Amino acid sequence: MRNTRSLTRRTVLAAVSVTAALTLAACGADGGDTSSSAASSSASSSPSSSPSSSAGAVGAHNGQDVSFAQGMIPHHRQALEMAELAARRASSAQVKDLASRIEKAQDPEIKTMSGWLATWGEKVPAASDSMAGAMPGMDHSGGSAMPGMMGASDMDELAKASGKDFDAMFLAMMVRHHQGAVDMAAVEKSKGAYGPARSMADSVVTAQTAEIAEMKKLLGKN
Repeated sequence: MRNTRSLTRRTVLAAVSVTAALTLAACGADGGDTSSSAASSSASSSPSSSPSSSAGAVGAHNGQDVSFAQGMIPHHRQALEMAELAARRASSAQVKDLASRIEKAQDPEIKTMSGWLATWGEKVPAASDSMAGAMPGMDHSGGSAMPGMMGASDMDELAKASGKDFDAMFLAMMVRHHQGAVDMAAVEKSKGAYGPARSMADSVVTAQTAEIAEMKKLLGKN
């Protein structure tokens, strides 16, 4: 009888031990999942995943960027005025094609630069500034015009010309105009801070340098 009771007690104790072990194992597994979830949550909210720092870098600009946009907008507008005259008064299909390409390239750039200035809280040049000749924000001793800009008399003379005379005059004036834009863009590339403005300046140098070579060829120059 005593042996039977002893065997029964050992069996019960063994069962209790197994149950306790299983319970502890389950608790340990739950605790591991909680720790994993917490780590995952912490990683997802880490500051390194935030794009705010890169956005701030893109938005940085300096005074040269402002001067570039405020100067290039009227410069481009005058080029568009000249291109519009070519559409009506030029006799050469090549000149008309060049004028069309100038319009397609420079009109969107005017809109882009105007957007920059508005975002920065800076003045956007008025349409009349395309004939003013002064580049806002830059010191020109003696009040000289910004590089390559035509005076009112130049534009009047161009507007009165037609045919081959217009073609020659347009090409000569636009070469000078483009060279001025290239000079302005070179300053922006070396002194500007705003990435998109420097990229536009690089595009201006590349595109307008190629167009200068094209126009000199049309003029019969080497």
